[in-house]
Amino acid sequence: MGAFLGLTGFFGFLACLIKTLLNRIKKKPAKRCAIAAMIFFGFFVLGYHIDTQGKKESDDSSTVQTTEQTTEQTTEQTTVQTTVQATVQTTAQNTADDTASSTEGDAETGAKLQLSDVPTFSGEAFIEVNNNIPYFTDSEKSKTASFEEYSQFDSLGRCGVAFANLNKELMPTQERGEIGSIKPSGWHTVKYNDLIEGNYLYNRCHLIAYSLAGENANPQNLITGTRYLNTIGMAPFENKVGDYIQRTDNHVLYRVTPMFEGDNLVASGVEIEGWSVEDNGSGICFNVFCYNVQPYIDIDYLTGDSSVGSDAEPDKTTADAGLTEAVSEKTTAEIQADYIVNTNSGKIHLPSCPSVDDMAEHNKWYYVGSLDELIERGYTPCKRCLE
Repeated sequence: MGAFLGLTGFFGFLACLIKTLLNRIKKKPAKRCAIAAMIFFGFFVLGYHIDTQGKKESDDSSTVQTTEQTTEQTTEQTTVQTTVQATVQTTAQNTADDTASSTEGDAETGAKLQLSDVPTFSGEAFIEVNNNIPYFTDSEKSKTASFEEYSQFDSLGRCGVAFANLNKELMPTQERGEIGSIKPSGWHTVKYNDLIEGNYLYNRCHLIAYSLAGENANPQNLITGTRYLNTIGMAPFENKVGDYIQRTDNHVLYRVTPMFEGDNLVASGVEIEGWSVEDNGSGICFNVFCYNVQPYIDIDYLTGDSSVGSDAEPDKTTADAGLTEAVSEKTTAEIQADYIVNTNSGKIHLPSCPSVDDMAEHNKWYYVGSLDELIERGYTPCKRCLE
C-alpha cells in the first residue's frame, strides 16, 4: 500500500511539475497545477512513510521472531544442559546411594568376629561363630566363577585374609612340593618329643589348603600354626569341603582369616567360613574359629617362643585334645584305639585296615571314641574297611 501511494504521488507530482513549468513558459496560470503537484507530493511522502514504517515493523517483527527463536533455542539448550547436569548429578548421587546402601547392607550381615569375643581355649579345637553362619554377602553368595585372593603382608610381615571360590578347576593335579623355604611370621623350628604327634610344635599352615586350591609355597597363604591347629582344628573342615566339591563339582565360598592380637607374630587362631554356592548353603555352611594352641605347650604369641607347660604329661599326644581319652604313641600292638585317622587324607580306618600299614606314622591319629563323632568333625570313613 505504501509503495503504491508513493509511486502514484511521485509520478503525479512529476507530471504536475512539468505542466506548471509549461504553463509558465506559455504564461498561463499555474496555480491549479501547483496545488495538484503539492497533493501528489503529499501522496509520495505518505506512501514513503507507510512503506518505511512497514519495513520497520517487518524488521522489528523479524528481530522479535529471531530474538524469540534465539531465546527459545537458548532456553532449550539451557534446559537440555540443565537436564543433562541434573541427570549426571542424579546418577552420581544414585551411584553414591547404591554404594552406601551396599555398604550398609554388608554391614547388616552381622558384626565381624573380634578376638575379644572369642572365649579362652578350654579343650575344644574350635568354636562356632555367628551361630555357624558365615558372613558372606548376598552378592558374594551369587558368584559362580572360581577365584583366589590373598592379602598383602602387613607392616609386621603377617598374613591377611585368604578368600576363594573353590571348585575342581582350582584343585591340584600333582603332589605338593616342598615349602620348607617359607618362614612365616613368628616361625621357630622346635621339637617336643613324646608330647606332640610328629614331635614338631609348628607347621607351616596353609590358610587355604593345598588340596583345595593348589597353592604350594605361597608365603601369603602360610602362617605359623601348631600341629594341633593344622590337624585337629582346620583339617576336618578342609576335608569336608574337598569331599563335597569332588562329589558335586559345585563351588564353595571359602574364607580364612588369621587373627592376631596386637603386635603378636603368631596368630591366636583362624576364622574359617564356608558356603556352597549352587545349593545355597545346604551342602556346606559353617563359620568357626580354630584355636592356634598346643596342649601341654605354653606359647609366647608375640615372638613364637615356647616352653613345656606345667600340665604336660609324658607320652601324651594331640590325640588327647580334651576330646578323647589319650593314647600313647608307641607301637601299633600296644595301641588300643577304636579308629586310626589319617590326618593327611582325613580318612577313618579300623586298626586292622590294610591301609594303616601304608600310612606314615606322623599322619596317624589313634582315636578312642565313636565313629559318629569323627564323621561329625569332618573326617570320612575308609571305603575298604568301614563301608
